[in-house]
Amino acid sequence: MKKVFSRPKSLKRAVFHYCPGCGHSVVHRLICEVIDELGLQDKTIGVPPPGCSVFAYHYFDVDMAESAHGRGAAVATGIKRAYPEIIAFTYQGDGDLAGIGTAETIHAANRGENITSIFINNAVYGMTGGQMAPTTLKGMKTTTTPYGRDKILEGHPIKMSEILALVEGAVYIERVALSSPANVRKAKAAIKKAFQVQMDGLGFAMVEILSPCPTNWKMTSVQAWQWVDEEMAKEFPPGVIKDITAKKDAS
Repeated sequence: MKKVFSRPKSLKRAVFHYCPGCGHSVVHRLICEVIDELGLQDKTIGVPPPGCSVFAYHYFDVDMAESAHGRGAAVATGIKRAYPEIIAFTYQGDGDLAGIGTAETIHAANRGENITSIFINNAVYGMTGGQMAPTTLKGMKTTTTPYGRDKILEGHPIKMSEILALVEGAVYIERVALSSPANVRKAKAAIKKAFQVQMDGLGFAMVEILSPCPTNWKMTSVQAWQWVDEEMAKEFPPGVIKDITAKKDAS
């Protein structure tokens, strides 16, 4: 009998601490599948700042370097410059990458740092109690916007993929979702390409992943997955935001 499905080698045998219905576990597996398929387990260093994925080193069987909140891109930059032969990736949430880490992220992209960022967008601060995040949708209720996010008071949801697409050093930016098996396959393909961009030395790559947070959204898992498609995807449309890899390859 042909074996068609198994645990990725670079995914540790550990029970996830994530809430039921959360997308982190799915993304962890996708990253590990990509690492295995590209033969990168012995040359990869992951950088998970604080957040729901703060314990990511319990799950990824690769070298991991914890960074301070929001400093993932800066730490990954230092690692990659010191050891250019390795593959450095950050694993960051919306409060981290699009909030406290905005400057580090934008400037790393602008410099064209040859790193890969995996950006989990669940529109809320998941670990600290469900406060409003930079990506919280207008009208969305959180612990700090109990009547819904007001664009006059709290501003608009920030679209980091579109912002990063404007800087010259970013070569590949794509937004995907985890709301169906087909979308999960698209997410894996985007992650694999983002790692390949780094392997080819082309510059900064980021994959934004729309992921559910049933606990803080006060929804069932099924409702949360549906909400990604019905609400989040309207504000953050999935698709390739920027891809100049062919141009870079030609040059």
